[in-house]
Amino acid sequence: MLPVADALALLLAAAQPLTEHEIVPTLSANGRVLALAQSSQLDVPPMDNTQMDGYAVRSADCSDGAARLRVAQRIPAGHVGQPLLPGTAARIFTGALIPDGADAVVMQEQCTADGDDVIVAHAPASGEWIRRRGEDIRAGDDILPAGTRLRAQELGLAASVGLATLPVVRKVKVAVFFTGDELAMPGEVLKPGAIYNSNRFTLRGLLENLGCEITDYGIVPDTLVATRDTLRRAAQEHDLIITSGGVSVGEEDHIKPAVESEGRLTMWQIAVKPGKPLAFGEVDRAAQNQGKAFFLGLPGNPVSSFVTFLLFVRPFILRLQGVNSVTPQAYALRAGFTWPKPDRRNEFLRARINADGSVALFPNQGSGVLTSTVWGDGLIDNPAGQAIAPGDIVRFIPFTELLN
Repeated sequence: MLPVADALALLLAAAQPLTEHEIVPTLSANGRVLALAQSSQLDVPPMDNTQMDGYAVRSADCSDGAARLRVAQRIPAGHVGQPLLPGTAARIFTGALIPDGADAVVMQEQCTADGDDVIVAHAPASGEWIRRRGEDIRAGDDILPAGTRLRAQELGLAASVGLATLPVVRKVKVAVFFTGDELAMPGEVLKPGAIYNSNRFTLRGLLENLGCEITDYGIVPDTLVATRDTLRRAAQEHDLIITSGGVSVGEEDHIKPAVESEGRLTMWQIAVKPGKPLAFGEVDRAAQNQGKAFFLGLPGNPVSSFVTFLLFVRPFILRLQGVNSVTPQAYALRAGFTWPKPDRRNEFLRARINADGSVALFPNQGSGVLTSTVWGDGLIDNPAGQAIAPGDIVRFIPFTELLN
């Protein structure tokens, strides 16, 4: 069986980052991937300003810690004051520009107003409570590299230098369909032997989290003709086709022969639990010069489908989007459980963090137990053959690293 790391390396080597990009308003760029590096055309902050409500002063006028100064002006944020004369102070509010002549701000809690004067009960150092021009960003600084997945903080940074629009990689176009005559949709009455198609909801949600443009072909009949027809239609307008179920080699599993008829397919038995079967290939488009769509076939068991998506499909899509770093952050945490009979495969155990910082394990780690994914905070990446005793250090990958 193929090790997890080797399978992922093969996938990432095959992924061709999209080259097309579009310009979108910065307000609408959350979750998108930056196509071109961005730099600042201005200093941030653009001028010296105050971090506090208080009084702008000349520090030399307040050296005795009990100065009485005449309040000569009032400077709200967004207004420009007059030069500060010796022996005077300016009432100033957070974000307002420091007037010429002032070299410190004394916070209002250290001052007492007395008519037209203020008593400053503090000897400030020069520069106290002043944000200096360009202390965050200098004009010409690179602020966001290409391949950055834009979060709220990146959008705020872009806005702080006046970027009203951003160039982002176009959305990855993904087609999904599901095979199995036993599948039914919620709301339908279950016939004998039928189950509800939970994978359709899980996989679509995961794709939406990655900002993909999704076409859902629904449940496809378990026939070779229907499967090939759906693959042909899906390949025409999409970058990637994802299926769930039918990737084994039984007589009723039509994914393998269908993809082989319409393109190329590699079937991998991966040393992973839950999971193991993963199909990767390409589906040709109708015209020879129109290229191909990538194909990924996931297992049908709900947890296997969920975990293999997180381990393999998510980084593959991120690489198509041009994201450079696709490896989730893992943390070394202390086990609060016993795992005496490890598998010969690399296990990904559903777990959550206890109040004391240790990790608890969901009692049933079966590949069909979807409740484990809701109960858990993340996955323990347990090497093949590795038993776990209470107090052992395990590698924990939180879902916050995997679901966005």
